[in-house]
Amino acid sequence: MTGPRPSSSSSGGFGLALLTAAIVVVVGTLTALLLTGLWGLHSYKKPGPALVPTTVVLERGSSLTTIADTLARAGVVRRPQVFFWAVKLQGEAGSLKAGEYRIPARSSPAEIFRLIQSGQVVQHKITIPEGWTSQQILRALQKEPLLTGPLDPVAEGTLLPDTYTFQRGEPRQAVLDRMRAAQATLIANLWPTRQAGLPVTTPEDAITLASIVEKETGLAAERPLVASVFINRLRKGMRLESDPTIIYGISQGEPLGRGLRRSEIDRKTAYNTYQIDGLPPTPIANPGREAIKAVLNPPESPYLFFVADGSGGHAFSETYAGHRQNVVRWRQIERQAYDR
Repeated sequence: MTGPRPSSSSSGGFGLALLTAAIVVVVGTLTALLLTGLWGLHSYKKPGPALVPTTVVLERGSSLTTIADTLARAGVVRRPQVFFWAVKLQGEAGSLKAGEYRIPARSSPAEIFRLIQSGQVVQHKITIPEGWTSQQILRALQKEPLLTGPLDPVAEGTLLPDTYTFQRGEPRQAVLDRMRAAQATLIANLWPTRQAGLPVTTPEDAITLASIVEKETGLAAERPLVASVFINRLRKGMRLESDPTIIYGISQGEPLGRGLRRSEIDRKTAYNTYQIDGLPPTPIANPGREAIKAVLNPPESPYLFFVADGSGGHAFSETYAGHRQNVVRWRQIERQAYDR
């Protein structure tokens, strides 16, 4: 027994309806994806929410998800998923570099991506004054909270005072090594340009004498003249008679907090240049560029003596008699200052 069969026209209509529905779904899906992509692209290039420059630290080993979340928590991107998928789809997740970044105000996620990809991290600075001892420099590096790790001992006079840049989290030893390399490079460049006939015959002796010059005067303009006095004394076989060398022999360059005693001046030690001939066995500090240059190319001068003049500088003289007169004047200035 057979019943009525559906007509071919009704079957075709049903299939067409299914096809139409499928097309609508596909078109709708593609449209949604297109709109989402356009929205994502717009959000990726849209200025960010931060109204002021913001510092963000991306830890080493952070995943792309962690980086996106860190940026969102810092308030420099609105939606971490936009940053995540934009970087992911570009296949550039592995190109992001850890470090500390200064994100400019209103930076878009695209601009932030390029900054982190470039590795242009924040550079911090530490300034080492001329004339510091190696121990003083080690203490300064140890106290810098943005540096990490221990420090090896370092010989006196082997570091170049200057301003050095470093990244957050950089090893202290790496900065110290740069200071040592900077001095080695400087002396290697300057030594061949030295004046002929100097009484210092090695780069090490030049650094030692430069360290004494550095400790004797705080005035940059005086360094060449002070260097000329010591060069003249060495040429004549005279003792240097430098107070800072005595202090170094007593305290390794740490401030005494008082004047030198006569007993300390008369005591013979390896560093007391009132009692020994020539140079002490090591530098007494780390001299700067200008002190080293002054020793290697001192000006011609007739001076053999100098003493403080009360103005922050020194009075220079050719003879001991003239020097004694300058000393008397200095003692008077000292007494007047004490009486006040």
